[in-house]
Amino acid sequence: MERAVLQITLFGLLLALAATQPNKDNWDIYSFHINSTVTSRYATTVITSRMANRMDESKEIEFHVRIPKNAFISKFRMFIDGQVYDGVVKGKEKARQQYTEAVSRGQSAGLVSSVGRTLEEFKTSVTVAAHKKVTFELTYEELLKRRLGKYELQIHARPMQPVKSFKVDVHIHEKSGINFVEVKGGLALADAINKTHADNEVWVNFYPTEDQQKTCTSCGEQGMNGDLVIVYDVNRDSGLGDIKTSAGYFVHHFAPSSLTPISKNVVFLIDRSGSMHGKKIRQTRLALIHILNDLSEDDHFGLITFDGSISYWKRELVQANQRNLESAKIFSEDIRESGSTNINSAVLEGASMLNAHPREDSASILILLTDGDPTTGVTNLEEIQSNVRVAIADKFPLYCLGFGFDVNFEFLEKMSLQNNGVARRIYEDSDADLQLKGFYEEVATPLLIDVTMSYNGGTNLTQTEFSQYYNGSEIVVAGKITDNDIGTFTPQVIAISSSKKMTFSNPNGTVESTGTESADHIQRVWAYLTVKQLLKKELLLSGAEKENVKREALELSLKYSFVTPLTSMVVTKPEGGETEVLHKPKEGEAPQTGSRHQNIAYSGTVMHTFGARQASPGARQGLPGTPAYGRGLGLGSASGSASDSGSRLTKLNAGRAGRDPTMTQRGHTVPLVGLGLGFHAQVDVAPTQVHATIVPATDNIPVSHRFLLKTENQSIPLCFDVTGDVRLKLLHHPTSELSVHGELDSVTNGGFTRIVIQLNADLYVDVEVNKITVIEGSRMTHHTGQDPITAGSWTIIRRDKDIDVAGGDTHLVILIQGKDAQSFLWPVLRQQSSDSAEGILALNPVYEEVPQTPTTKLRIKDQENDVTRDNAADYSISPPLTLDCWLLSADSALQRRLEAFIV
Repeated sequence: MERAVLQITLFGLLLALAATQPNKDNWDIYSFHINSTVTSRYATTVITSRMANRMDESKEIEFHVRIPKNAFISKFRMFIDGQVYDGVVKGKEKARQQYTEAVSRGQSAGLVSSVGRTLEEFKTSVTVAAHKKVTFELTYEELLKRRLGKYELQIHARPMQPVKSFKVDVHIHEKSGINFVEVKGGLALADAINKTHADNEVWVNFYPTEDQQKTCTSCGEQGMNGDLVIVYDVNRDSGLGDIKTSAGYFVHHFAPSSLTPISKNVVFLIDRSGSMHGKKIRQTRLALIHILNDLSEDDHFGLITFDGSISYWKRELVQANQRNLESAKIFSEDIRESGSTNINSAVLEGASMLNAHPREDSASILILLTDGDPTTGVTNLEEIQSNVRVAIADKFPLYCLGFGFDVNFEFLEKMSLQNNGVARRIYEDSDADLQLKGFYEEVATPLLIDVTMSYNGGTNLTQTEFSQYYNGSEIVVAGKITDNDIGTFTPQVIAISSSKKMTFSNPNGTVESTGTESADHIQRVWAYLTVKQLLKKELLLSGAEKENVKREALELSLKYSFVTPLTSMVVTKPEGGETEVLHKPKEGEAPQTGSRHQNIAYSGTVMHTFGARQASPGARQGLPGTPAYGRGLGLGSASGSASDSGSRLTKLNAGRAGRDPTMTQRGHTVPLVGLGLGFHAQVDVAPTQVHATIVPATDNIPVSHRFLLKTENQSIPLCFDVTGDVRLKLLHHPTSELSVHGELDSVTNGGFTRIVIQLNADLYVDVEVNKITVIEGSRMTHHTGQDPITAGSWTIIRRDKDIDVAGGDTHLVILIQGKDAQSFLWPVLRQQSSDSAEGILALNPVYEEVPQTPTTKLRIKDQENDVTRDNAADYSISPPLTLDCWLLSADSALQRRLEAFIV
């Protein structure tokens, strides 16, 4: 009999989640243990969940955890009825055929999705016979990164039920000694935590009783929902640092203390385009004023703001004395948003300012903050990157901060890496100003520049040259020892300090073998670092060089069983099971999903089944998702999926063959949502979790789309359903002739087929996926290329994946989601000139939750509305994310009849 296969592709480490709200007469999570061992900053964590099926029939049980984005899963196994089912890591291309075959049979595609700033979700399931048990075991690995003078090991627990045997065991061993350790977070119950600190080792044991699991800060009657965070640092000196060797490999941790800070030259480039309107520009002003307060008097700084043009506080670097700082604060408080975005000119002007005012014995830094793509000036991304590389010429690092999810983060990341910096996403949330300030603090105090790490007798080294070393950070290098000859291995570090060239070396000339590390521990640290750096390097290359780097990263991933963006994990399940597929998303990418059986039990959440889909909310709740980033709406189609949009329809059409048409009557459809539109999938439903599946289309069920309304006062957006392929009023300015209408498609695409923009009585822009038509009076012109289009006072710029429409103070971006024949349109309002604008894109609802557990009502404009928790893919960003939302009727969400928005 055919053996089904589970294919899993994802990355991440350090946090565990068992999400559930179970019926204990049916099944039980009777044990949930997390064991994390940290040796030389390298953490290996094992999550073990044990469940029992209490029913008299078979039940599908799901293992559901949250893991950090920065880790690699290295092992997954299931124990069922005395049998062990181990995972095997394979190259993604080799696993692709199994994935395609699974989807074509309508079988499950699993789920990995981004759920916040550092986390991803991992799910898999298996059918368990009546009165039998299953054990899931997941292992993942991560090198802890030192930030602001500390390492953090974070464990997120959300069982949502008291578990009889819930244990977290953490053991930290650092050869150089542990300076301090503290335990914090919403789960930090003093009575349930036992901490032991003995010189170079720490043990933390967290064993809450079932009663205690209801009483912590992040606890309730339904159990725990929060973080346990272990924070620590190691003892340091001003010398060469901490070097460990084992089995022919070494790892070197370099973070000298007691160095004199180097004064810095820093230029801040602040985007003040119209899309920064509202909270973003207010938080930016607040953060900038805090940062100015932290500048040292020895520092020199410049401040540039930009939209379509460039504005200077001063045209040269000036000293950070009291007078200049007060002047800069006044300038910062007066930053106002308007216009388009000229990133190219802004970065070149910032680089020119630093190049024009060099100072000896100082460190220069360029920091860019933007929330969108370039829309004026040079808009070709590769041309901008080339211009910036020439301007900076490896003289100083460029740090790019992408505010929210409208930015092309891959563009910012590549530009940062090309210029010895890093990119960081700033999440559009209530603490965005603290995120900005926190990033600055990481680079605020340079201690060394031009750092070169050399290793005589070493080979296969990870990165050895670093432009700057900052206080509170750490440089880590790993490699092989030539011929495993420790006697000839001589490390040395050469760098520039505040006033002189410094050399750090071992006074004895050689390094002794540590002898205490496990045989492969240091080797795995080397492999982890090497793969991470190869994946970044691959972003910067093209052609044969790019393929060679990818091949090297793939070979190492397979050798060390790391699940990376290049690999998949295949697990053979018991006979009669189905094939599941999980693919690790890139930054912000939406999950890939597929179908599952009805009656699923999570590890643990019991999945129930409801009747045919309704437009109004039923008793459904959704996956915990990321907060809603900014304003917008989302839409979904009842036959789509949250899989990557490029192959969405291929999978869907393949899945229709041979399916039972009655399946469409077995469950609700759930959207995978966004700021313009989203895709629905059939689900089996539980009180706190949604399990998404693909459903074949039928002639007697009309297509249903789901819209998402993002709010300013709450992190979870609203969502509602619209049935039929109608034309919707998206935007209208009563004081002008501007109006935007969108035509929803049929079940085939699940998005907008066209968007028509009326600029004035005689001027229209008709946008379709493959062409743009400008109609002016009786004249009609068709455009299919990427040359800028002028229509009256408006400018339309088409790129590969989006279309910019800008005029006056209004800026609309139409994203092109999907690929080739399966593409569809997705409108995003970045900026509007009038608060009196009408239409779905202009809505900005405010709500508050009616206090009750669980939340089932929201108050909007003094009216209480029934809601349920749901989730969807946010297609207002590219690549999409999965968001939670409050599902309610269209009339309730819009606060008027839906018919008012249909034209």
